[in-house]
Amino acid sequence: MDKTRTDFISAMRQLASGVSVVTTDGPAGRAGLTVSAMCSLSADPPALLICINRQSRAMATLRRNGVFCVNVLAIEQMEVARIFAGQANTSDGDKFASARWEQLVTGAPAAQDALAVFDCRIAQGMPYGSHDILIGAVAEARMREGRPLVYSNRAYGGVAPVAV
Repeated sequence: MDKTRTDFISAMRQLASGVSVVTTDGPAGRAGLTVSAMCSLSADPPALLICINRQSRAMATLRRNGVFCVNVLAIEQMEVARIFAGQANTSDGDKFASARWEQLVTGAPAAQDALAVFDCRIAQGMPYGSHDILIGAVAEARMREGRPLVYSNRAYGGVAPVAV
């Protein structure tokens, strides 16, 4: 591994990111995975983007279904994040048994207890390096109050307000 790549990977550990589970369902089946590479792209029209390793088992299913739901997790949903990241198992092997789900406009699974849910149709995608960047046109969104789950330095945590 070259020094620039090694330094990049080490430095990225310091980045604190929100934790989301991206899910899909449709003709190609149901799939989901934990991601930290998600961000808002546009308010008009409402859109966001996700970045997923092309080698991920879920990527082909996402592309074939053409839809995904970004489920922004709350701090109390750390186990859901771990299960969808492959860091923990469920007793029956079904990742989706770790939370309660519903379907919104696209049919992709939406976590009922997520802090925010963005139900999307894939508007565009492009490869870059080892990952694919998918742009999701938001078909439906909802939210609730709570504390977000974050990931930094290979550990899950929460955020707290800073006194000014």
